[in-house]
Amino acid sequence: MSPTESATNTALPVTVLGSGSWGITLAWLIQQAGHNVTLWGRSEEKIAAMQANRAITFPVKLTLPDDITLTSDLLAAFAQPPAIVLLVVTSSGTREVLEQLKAHNLVGANTILVNASKGIEYPSLQTLSAVIQEVYPNQPNAVLAGPTLAPEIVAGLPTAAVVSTEDDDLAKQLQLQLASKRFRLYTNSDVMGTELGGALKNVFAIVSGYMKGKQLGDNAYSTLITRGLAEMTRFCLAQGADVQTLYGLSGLGDLLATCNSPLSRNFQVGFRLAQGQTLPQILTELNMVAEGVKTTRAVLEMAHKMGIDMPVVGLVGKAFEGDFSEEDMIRTLMSRRLKSEAMGEPVASA
Repeated sequence: MSPTESATNTALPVTVLGSGSWGITLAWLIQQAGHNVTLWGRSEEKIAAMQANRAITFPVKLTLPDDITLTSDLLAAFAQPPAIVLLVVTSSGTREVLEQLKAHNLVGANTILVNASKGIEYPSLQTLSAVIQEVYPNQPNAVLAGPTLAPEIVAGLPTAAVVSTEDDDLAKQLQLQLASKRFRLYTNSDVMGTELGGALKNVFAIVSGYMKGKQLGDNAYSTLITRGLAEMTRFCLAQGADVQTLYGLSGLGDLLATCNSPLSRNFQVGFRLAQGQTLPQILTELNMVAEGVKTTRAVLEMAHKMGIDMPVVGLVGKAFEGDFSEEDMIRTLMSRRLKSEAMGEPVASA
């Protein structure tokens, strides 16, 4: 019997906080792995609708099994003390939820907090792991990241992701507990690289959607991905990340999936900008959070403070202000100083 198969023999209580597309998908996925899952969402109306009809069509299409407990009551979500809590709320809502958990003393000493959201808290400019550690400094915690487009997962298509924590034993424990037949998990100890890679890829997905909307071609698109990876790597290395992480699932893997797929909300933001829609109009019509919007602002502010050149991310910032055109995109990609693509210097020279 394989490790992932044997992991399903021990059913654990798991609480998923956040009822967006990824939170719902994770609840479904972890229940499929054999665990006892509670899904919490802050909207009473939304949870009541899901309780009345478990055949959900939005924000993701799937049928939630009857034995997944649904609640909008945070205390009820911890009625059975969970072994693992997956935080899948927005970057702007993570701290608030954590502080509520702490105020009600809901998290046990050995409960593992896993951040599964991809963003940077604004205006603090902290990673979500840093937020968790600030509120719960002694709590075991980890990050779950990688190319995880929710509609593909619920369709049963194979997916690989990363569990990242500096505690190797904890990483292996979560790997065994959360993996399942079509959800393969790897481990690493580079929390900063894993988390920032997952956050920044959303920004480049916005540019990718714009390029697809403007039909600038696959050659230009490939240039964007290459330049975007170099820009992402340059930024993350300045924060102390490991370069190998950025070429793994939470970096290049997530970048490719999100930039290539119209299923991505961030891709849709860029695509609709290319059609002439304004950002407020797009976000209203999507009716879902596109983390790349706030991440863009956070990254630009961080890059400015650290003196890091981020021309592609700067394009997205201009687009949000309405000060952007197809010519701006082409100029940014094509008019940089001519230089060598010398091996060993891709980060510095991009």
